[in-house]
Amino acid sequence: MQESIAARADSALTRLAPTMALTADQAALKDEVLTFCRAHRADDHALFIIEGDAGTGKSLLLNTVFTAIQTAARGHDGTDPLHGSRNWLLVNHPEMIKLYRNIAEGRKCLRKKDFERPTTFINQMDTATRRADIVLVDEAHLLLTRRDPYNRFRHDNQLREIIRHAHVVVIVFDARQVLRFKSLWSDASLARLVAGYPVVTRRLDQQFRMHANADVMDWVRAFRDGVLRPLPAPQAFDFRIFDDARTMYEAIRQRNARYGLCRMLATYDYPYTLNGQDHFITEGRFHLRWDRAMPQARLPWAERPDTIDEVGSVYTIQGFDLNYAGIILGPSVTYDPATDRIVIDPARYEDRAAFAGRDGVGEPAAVMARIILNSINVIMTRGVRGLYIYASNPALHARLATLWAQRQGK
Repeated sequence: MQESIAARADSALTRLAPTMALTADQAALKDEVLTFCRAHRADDHALFIIEGDAGTGKSLLLNTVFTAIQTAARGHDGTDPLHGSRNWLLVNHPEMIKLYRNIAEGRKCLRKKDFERPTTFINQMDTATRRADIVLVDEAHLLLTRRDPYNRFRHDNQLREIIRHAHVVVIVFDARQVLRFKSLWSDASLARLVAGYPVVTRRLDQQFRMHANADVMDWVRAFRDGVLRPLPAPQAFDFRIFDDARTMYEAIRQRNARYGLCRMLATYDYPYTLNGQDHFITEGRFHLRWDRAMPQARLPWAERPDTIDEVGSVYTIQGFDLNYAGIILGPSVTYDPATDRIVIDPARYEDRAAFAGRDGVGEPAAVMARIILNSINVIMTRGVRGLYIYASNPALHARLATLWAQRQGK
Protein backbone atom coordinates (compact mmCIF):
# COMPACT_ATOMS: atom_id res chain seq x y z
CA MET A 1 0.00 0.00 0.00
CA GLN A 2 1.35 3.42 -0.94
CA GLU A 3 1.06 6.12 1.66
CA SER A 4 0.04 9.61 0.67
CA ILE A 5 2.40 12.50 0.00
CA ALA A 6 0.79 14.33 2.92
CA ALA A 7 1.62 11.40 5.19
CA ARG A 8 5.28 11.55 4.22
CA ALA A 9 5.29 15.23 5.16
CA ASP A 10 4.15 14.14 8.65
CA SER A 11 6.81 11.44 8.95
CA ALA A 12 9.21 11.18 11.87
CA LEU A 13 12.01 11.91 9.39
CA THR A 14 10.50 15.37 8.90
CA ARG A 15 9.35 15.97 12.46
CA LEU A 16 12.82 15.38 13.90
CA ALA A 17 14.74 17.13 11.13
CA PRO A 18 16.92 19.97 12.43
CA THR A 19 15.22 22.29 9.92
CA MET A 20 11.94 22.05 11.88
CA ALA A 21 10.98 25.31 13.54
CA LEU A 22 11.27 25.39 17.32
CA THR A 23 8.92 27.18 19.67
CA ALA A 24 10.24 30.21 21.51
CA ASP A 25 10.77 28.10 24.66
CA GLN A 26 12.55 25.35 22.71
CA ALA A 27 14.75 27.88 20.90
CA ALA A 28 15.70 29.48 24.21
CA LEU A 29 16.53 26.06 25.68
CA LYS A 30 18.60 25.21 22.58
CA ASP A 31 20.63 28.39 23.07
CA GLU A 32 21.08 27.59 26.77
CA VAL A 33 22.38 24.09 25.97
CA LEU A 34 24.82 25.43 23.38
CA THR A 35 26.08 28.08 25.80
CA PHE A 36 26.55 25.35 28.43
CA CYS A 37 28.51 23.18 25.98
CA ARG A 38 30.78 26.05 25.01
CA ALA A 39 31.36 27.01 28.64
CA HIS A 40 32.17 23.49 29.84
CA ARG A 41 33.91 21.87 26.87
CA ALA A 42 37.31 22.06 28.56
CA ASP A 43 36.01 21.07 32.01
CA ASP A 44 36.45 17.63 33.49
CA HIS A 45 32.73 16.78 33.53
CA ALA A 46 29.41 18.62 33.19
CA LEU A 47 25.83 17.47 32.55
CA PHE A 48 22.73 19.07 31.10
CA ILE A 49 19.49 17.14 31.70
CA ILE A 50 16.31 17.77 29.68
CA GLU A 51 13.22 16.16 31.16
CA GLY A 52 9.73 15.88 29.71
CA ASP A 53 6.83 13.56 28.99
CA ALA A 54 6.44 11.71 25.70
CA GLY A 55 5.56 14.09 22.89
CA THR A 56 7.09 17.25 24.35
CA GLY A 57 9.68 17.62 21.59
CA LYS A 58 12.76 16.31 23.40
CA SER A 59 14.23 14.43 20.43
CA LEU A 60 13.63 17.29 18.01
CA LEU A 61 15.39 19.68 20.37
CA LEU A 62 18.29 17.28 20.90
CA ASN A 63 18.84 16.72 17.16
CA THR A 64 18.67 20.46 16.50
CA VAL A 65 21.25 21.07 19.22
CA PHE A 66 23.50 18.32 17.88
CA THR A 67 23.31 19.70 14.34
CA ALA A 68 24.34 23.13 15.64
CA ILE A 69 27.23 21.60 17.60
CA GLN A 70 28.50 19.66 14.59
CA THR A 71 28.13 22.69 12.33
CA ALA A 72 30.39 24.63 14.68
CA ALA A 73 32.78 21.71 15.18
CA ARG A 74 33.30 21.24 11.43
CA GLY A 75 33.01 24.92 10.46
CA HIS A 76 35.68 27.48 9.75
CA ASP A 77 35.37 29.70 12.82
CA GLY A 78 38.45 28.81 14.79
CA THR A 79 37.42 31.17 17.60
CA ASP A 80 34.32 29.12 18.45
CA PRO A 81 34.96 26.94 21.53
CA LEU A 82 33.18 24.11 19.71
CA HIS A 83 35.50 24.25 16.70
CA GLY A 84 37.33 20.95 16.23
CA SER A 85 35.38 19.18 18.98
CA ARG A 86 34.64 15.43 18.78
CA ASN A 87 30.99 14.74 19.51
CA TRP A 88 28.42 11.93 19.35
CA LEU A 89 24.68 11.44 19.68
CA LEU A 90 23.79 8.11 21.32
CA VAL A 91 20.50 6.24 21.61
CA ASN A 92 19.87 2.72 22.89
CA HIS A 93 17.16 2.07 20.31
CA PRO A 94 17.91 0.48 16.90
CA GLU A 95 14.87 2.04 15.19
CA MET A 96 15.88 5.52 16.36
CA ILE A 97 19.45 5.00 15.14
CA LYS A 98 18.03 4.33 11.66
CA LEU A 99 16.03 7.54 11.87
CA TYR A 100 18.94 9.71 12.97
CA ARG A 101 21.25 8.28 10.32
CA ASN A 102 18.61 8.84 7.64
CA ILE A 103 18.25 12.46 8.75
CA ALA A 104 22.03 12.88 8.55
CA GLU A 105 22.08 12.04 4.84
CA GLY A 106 22.67 15.10 2.71
CA ARG A 107 23.67 17.36 5.62
CA LYS A 108 27.30 18.46 5.28
CA CYS A 109 27.85 18.89 9.00
CA LEU A 110 26.65 15.39 9.93
CA ARG A 111 28.06 11.89 9.40
CA LYS A 112 26.28 8.61 9.98
CA LYS A 113 29.11 7.60 12.31
CA ASP A 114 28.15 10.53 14.57
CA PHE A 115 25.18 8.44 15.75
CA GLU A 116 25.85 5.31 17.74
CA ARG A 117 24.50 2.84 20.30
CA PRO A 118 25.80 3.45 23.84
CA THR A 119 27.50 0.06 24.26
CA THR A 120 29.38 0.47 20.97
CA PHE A 121 30.50 3.98 21.96
CA ILE A 122 31.61 2.87 25.45
CA ASN A 123 33.55 -0.13 24.17
CA GLN A 124 35.29 1.98 21.55
CA MET A 125 36.18 4.70 24.07
CA ASP A 126 37.52 2.15 26.55
CA THR A 127 40.52 1.74 24.22
CA ALA A 128 40.72 5.35 23.00
CA THR A 129 43.46 7.74 24.04
CA ARG A 130 41.22 10.82 24.12
CA ARG A 131 37.82 11.52 25.61
CA ALA A 132 34.84 12.77 23.63
CA ASP A 133 34.11 16.46 23.99
CA ILE A 134 30.29 16.43 23.95
CA VAL A 135 27.96 13.44 24.02
CA LEU A 136 24.21 13.80 23.61
CA VAL A 137 21.97 10.91 24.69
CA ASP A 138 18.41 10.52 23.43
CA GLU A 139 16.02 8.30 25.41
CA ALA A 140 18.50 8.20 28.30
CA HIS A 141 15.94 6.23 30.33
CA LEU A 142 16.86 3.27 28.07
CA LEU A 143 20.48 3.26 29.22
CA LEU A 144 21.49 0.10 31.08
CA THR A 145 21.79 0.33 34.85
CA ARG A 146 23.57 -3.02 35.22
CA ARG A 147 26.03 -5.10 33.27
CA ASP A 148 24.79 -7.11 30.31
CA PRO A 149 27.60 -9.38 29.02
CA TYR A 150 25.29 -10.94 26.42
CA ASN A 151 25.12 -7.54 24.71
CA ARG A 152 28.83 -6.85 25.37
CA PHE A 153 28.28 -4.29 28.14
CA ARG A 154 30.57 -5.28 31.01
CA HIS A 155 30.38 -2.22 33.23
CA ASP A 156 27.75 -1.37 35.85
CA ASN A 157 25.94 1.65 34.40
CA GLN A 158 25.98 3.09 30.89
CA LEU A 159 25.44 6.69 31.90
CA ARG A 160 28.30 6.53 34.39
CA GLU A 161 30.59 5.23 31.63
CA ILE A 162 29.42 7.86 29.14
CA ILE A 163 30.17 10.60 31.68
CA ARG A 164 33.61 9.06 32.29
CA HIS A 165 34.37 9.19 28.55
CA ALA A 166 33.16 12.76 27.87
CA HIS A 167 33.68 16.34 29.02
CA VAL A 168 30.04 17.37 28.51
CA VAL A 169 26.99 15.10 28.48
CA VAL A 170 23.51 16.26 27.46
CA ILE A 171 20.64 13.82 28.03
CA VAL A 172 16.89 13.73 27.56
CA PHE A 173 15.13 11.67 30.21
CA ASP A 174 11.64 10.47 31.16
CA ALA A 175 11.36 7.98 34.02
CA ARG A 176 7.83 7.12 32.80
CA GLN A 177 9.34 5.42 29.75
CA VAL A 178 11.52 2.88 31.57
CA LEU A 179 10.72 -0.55 30.09
CA ARG A 180 13.16 -3.08 31.61
CA PHE A 181 14.78 -4.06 34.88
CA LYS A 182 18.16 -3.75 33.14
CA SER A 183 17.35 -0.05 32.61
CA LEU A 184 15.73 0.61 35.96
CA TRP A 185 15.84 4.39 36.26
CA SER A 186 13.91 6.79 38.42
CA ASP A 187 14.24 10.52 39.00
CA ALA A 188 15.89 9.69 42.33
CA SER A 189 18.40 7.21 40.89
CA LEU A 190 19.39 9.69 38.19
CA ALA A 191 19.90 12.41 40.81
CA ARG A 192 22.12 10.11 42.88
CA LEU A 193 24.29 9.20 39.89
CA VAL A 194 24.93 12.80 38.79
CA ALA A 195 25.43 14.21 42.29
CA GLY A 196 28.77 15.95 42.56
CA TYR A 197 28.98 17.02 38.92
CA PRO A 198 28.07 20.47 37.56
CA VAL A 199 24.45 19.82 36.49
CA VAL A 200 21.71 21.93 34.92
CA THR A 201 18.20 20.44 34.68
CA ARG A 202 15.40 21.85 32.55
CA ARG A 203 11.95 20.49 31.73
CA LEU A 204 9.75 20.59 28.62
CA ASP A 205 6.04 20.55 29.48
CA GLN A 206 4.14 21.56 26.35
CA GLN A 207 2.63 18.61 24.49
CA PHE A 208 3.33 18.79 20.73
CA ARG A 209 2.55 15.30 19.48
CA MET A 210 -1.07 14.78 20.44
CA HIS A 211 -3.20 17.54 18.96
CA ALA A 212 -5.73 17.13 21.73
CA ASN A 213 -7.31 19.03 24.58
CA ALA A 214 -5.77 18.69 28.01
CA ASP A 215 -8.39 16.15 29.12
CA VAL A 216 -6.92 13.54 26.74
CA MET A 217 -3.45 13.69 28.27
CA ASP A 218 -5.00 13.84 31.75
CA TRP A 219 -6.87 10.60 30.96
CA VAL A 220 -3.73 8.88 29.65
CA ARG A 221 -1.65 10.00 32.65
CA ALA A 222 -4.34 8.74 35.03
CA PHE A 223 -4.50 5.40 33.22
CA ARG A 224 -0.72 4.95 33.49
CA ASP A 225 -1.20 5.40 37.25
CA GLY A 226 -3.96 2.77 37.34
CA VAL A 227 -6.87 5.21 37.54
CA LEU A 228 -9.88 5.13 35.20
CA ARG A 229 -11.42 8.53 34.64
CA PRO A 230 -14.49 9.45 32.57
CA LEU A 231 -13.51 9.59 28.92
CA PRO A 232 -12.35 12.86 27.36
CA ALA A 233 -15.05 15.04 25.86
CA PRO A 234 -15.70 14.85 22.08
CA GLN A 235 -13.22 17.04 20.22
CA ALA A 236 -11.17 17.25 17.04
CA PHE A 237 -8.75 14.65 18.44
CA ASP A 238 -10.40 11.33 17.62
CA PHE A 239 -10.55 9.33 20.88
CA ARG A 240 -12.57 6.12 20.71
CA ILE A 241 -13.21 2.89 22.60
CA PHE A 242 -13.84 -0.14 20.38
CA ASP A 243 -15.87 -3.23 21.21
CA ASP A 244 -14.15 -5.31 18.51
CA ALA A 245 -10.46 -5.36 17.59
CA ARG A 246 -11.16 -6.20 13.95
CA THR A 247 -13.45 -3.20 13.61
CA MET A 248 -10.74 -1.02 15.14
CA TYR A 249 -8.18 -2.37 12.65
CA GLU A 250 -10.51 -1.60 9.75
CA ALA A 251 -10.87 1.96 11.03
CA ILE A 252 -7.08 2.28 11.29
CA ARG A 253 -6.71 1.06 7.70
CA GLN A 254 -9.22 3.66 6.55
CA ARG A 255 -7.36 6.42 8.34
CA ASN A 256 -4.08 5.14 6.92
CA ALA A 257 -5.46 5.31 3.39
CA ARG A 258 -6.31 8.96 3.97
CA TYR A 259 -3.49 10.22 6.22
CA GLY A 260 -0.78 7.56 6.26
CA LEU A 261 1.25 6.68 9.36
CA CYS A 262 -1.63 4.93 11.12
CA ARG A 263 -0.74 1.66 12.84
CA MET A 264 -1.93 -1.03 15.23
CA LEU A 265 -0.01 -1.39 18.50
CA ALA A 266 -0.36 -3.82 21.41
CA THR A 267 0.91 -4.43 24.89
CA TYR A 268 3.48 -7.24 24.96
CA ASP A 269 0.89 -9.83 26.05
CA TYR A 270 1.09 -12.12 23.04
CA PRO A 271 3.89 -14.63 22.33
CA TYR A 272 6.77 -13.39 20.21
CA THR A 273 10.12 -15.07 19.58
CA LEU A 274 13.01 -13.88 17.44
CA ASN A 275 13.23 -17.10 15.44
CA GLY A 276 12.57 -15.85 11.91
CA GLN A 277 8.93 -16.98 12.03
CA ASP A 278 5.76 -14.90 12.04
CA HIS A 279 3.89 -14.65 15.36
CA PHE A 280 0.29 -13.52 15.56
CA ILE A 281 -2.06 -11.61 17.81
CA THR A 282 -5.58 -13.03 17.87
CA GLU A 283 -8.50 -11.27 19.53
CA GLY A 284 -11.84 -12.62 18.32
CA ARG A 285 -12.15 -11.80 14.60
CA PHE A 286 -8.82 -9.98 14.70
CA HIS A 287 -5.74 -11.94 13.58
CA LEU A 288 -2.59 -10.09 12.58
CA ARG A 289 1.13 -10.76 12.87
CA TRP A 290 3.49 -9.01 15.24
CA ASP A 291 6.04 -6.64 13.70
CA ARG A 292 8.69 -8.56 11.81
CA ALA A 293 12.30 -8.13 12.87
CA MET A 294 14.02 -6.42 9.91
CA PRO A 295 17.27 -4.93 11.26
CA GLN A 296 18.60 -4.38 7.74
CA ALA A 297 15.59 -2.32 6.61
CA ARG A 298 16.58 1.26 5.83
CA LEU A 299 13.40 2.77 7.23
CA PRO A 300 12.28 2.30 10.84
CA TRP A 301 9.13 0.25 11.46
CA ALA A 302 6.82 3.24 11.85
CA GLU A 303 7.94 4.64 8.48
CA ARG A 304 7.47 1.49 6.37
CA PRO A 305 4.14 1.41 4.48
CA ASP A 306 3.92 -2.41 4.69
CA THR A 307 3.64 -2.32 8.48
CA ILE A 308 -0.04 -1.41 8.23
CA ASP A 309 -0.36 -5.21 8.04
CA GLU A 310 1.45 -5.73 11.36
CA VAL A 311 1.03 -4.93 15.05
CA GLY A 312 3.81 -2.86 16.57
CA SER A 313 5.23 -3.22 20.05
CA VAL A 314 6.51 -0.62 22.48
CA TYR A 315 10.03 -1.34 21.21
CA THR A 316 9.30 -0.56 17.57
CA ILE A 317 7.23 2.56 18.23
CA GLN A 318 8.96 4.30 21.17
CA GLY A 319 10.22 7.69 20.04
CA PHE A 320 8.02 7.82 16.92
CA ASP A 321 4.84 9.64 15.94
CA LEU A 322 1.76 8.21 14.26
CA ASN A 323 -1.29 9.99 12.93
CA TYR A 324 -3.68 7.42 14.45
CA ALA A 325 -2.80 4.64 16.88
CA GLY A 326 -5.02 1.61 17.44
CA ILE A 327 -4.11 0.13 20.83
CA ILE A 328 -4.84 -3.43 21.95
CA LEU A 329 -4.61 -3.72 25.72
CA GLY A 330 -3.79 -7.39 26.22
CA PRO A 331 -4.58 -9.84 29.03
CA SER A 332 -2.07 -8.37 31.51
CA VAL A 333 -4.18 -5.19 31.75
CA THR A 334 -7.11 -6.07 34.03
CA TYR A 335 -9.70 -4.21 36.10
CA ASP A 336 -10.97 -4.38 39.68
CA PRO A 337 -14.64 -3.29 39.92
CA ALA A 338 -14.40 -2.93 43.70
CA THR A 339 -11.80 -0.15 43.45
CA ASP A 340 -12.58 1.02 39.90
CA ARG A 341 -8.87 0.79 39.12
CA ILE A 342 -6.59 -0.79 36.56
CA VAL A 343 -4.81 -3.88 37.91
CA ILE A 344 -1.70 -5.22 36.19
CA ASP A 345 -1.06 -8.98 36.05
CA PRO A 346 2.66 -9.40 35.26
CA ALA A 347 2.21 -13.18 34.86
CA ARG A 348 0.31 -12.49 31.62
CA TYR A 349 3.05 -10.25 30.19
CA GLU A 350 5.01 -12.09 27.48
CA ASP A 351 8.07 -9.84 27.43
CA ARG A 352 10.06 -11.89 29.93
CA ALA A 353 13.26 -10.12 28.86
CA ALA A 354 11.82 -6.96 30.42
CA PHE A 355 11.89 -8.71 33.80
CA ALA A 356 15.39 -10.18 33.52
CA GLY A 357 18.02 -8.84 35.89
CA ARG A 358 15.72 -8.10 38.82
CA ASP A 359 18.02 -9.65 41.45
CA GLY A 360 18.45 -7.26 44.33
CA VAL A 361 15.53 -5.03 43.32
CA GLY A 362 13.12 -4.24 46.13
CA GLU A 363 9.41 -4.94 45.52
CA PRO A 364 9.92 -6.58 42.12
CA ALA A 365 6.18 -7.18 41.60
CA ALA A 366 5.47 -3.47 41.92
CA VAL A 367 8.32 -2.67 39.53
CA MET A 368 6.95 -5.20 37.01
CA ALA A 369 3.56 -3.50 37.15
CA ARG A 370 5.19 -0.08 36.70
CA ILE A 371 7.15 -1.31 33.67
CA ILE A 372 3.93 -2.53 32.04
CA LEU A 373 2.13 0.73 32.85
CA ASN A 374 5.10 2.63 31.40
CA SER A 375 4.80 0.62 28.18
CA ILE A 376 1.10 1.53 28.02
CA ASN A 377 2.03 5.18 28.50
CA VAL A 378 4.43 4.94 25.55
CA ILE A 379 2.02 3.34 23.09
CA MET A 380 -0.94 5.53 24.14
CA THR A 381 1.01 8.72 23.41
CA ARG A 382 1.88 8.04 19.75
CA GLY A 383 -1.17 9.41 17.92
CA VAL A 384 -1.18 12.97 16.58
CA ARG A 385 -4.78 12.91 15.33
CA GLY A 386 -6.40 10.05 17.19
CA LEU A 387 -6.23 7.23 19.75
CA TYR A 388 -8.34 4.07 19.47
CA ILE A 389 -8.46 1.52 22.30
CA TYR A 390 -9.63 -2.09 22.60
CA ALA A 391 -9.29 -4.08 25.84
CA SER A 392 -8.94 -7.86 25.90
CA ASN A 393 -9.72 -8.42 29.59
CA PRO A 394 -13.52 -8.92 29.95
CA ALA A 395 -13.88 -6.78 33.08
CA LEU A 396 -11.86 -3.88 31.63
CA HIS A 397 -13.61 -4.32 28.27
CA ALA A 398 -17.00 -3.93 29.97
CA ARG A 399 -15.93 -0.93 32.06
CA LEU A 400 -14.53 0.91 29.04
CA ALA A 401 -17.73 0.11 27.13
CA THR A 402 -19.74 1.69 29.95
CA LEU A 403 -17.57 4.80 29.92
CA TRP A 404 -17.92 5.00 26.13
CA ALA A 405 -21.71 4.73 26.36
CA GLN A 406 -21.75 7.48 28.98
CA ARG A 407 -19.75 9.74 26.72
CA GLN A 408 -22.15 8.96 23.88
CA GLY A 409 -25.05 9.95 26.14
CA LYS A 410 -26.56 6.45 26.14
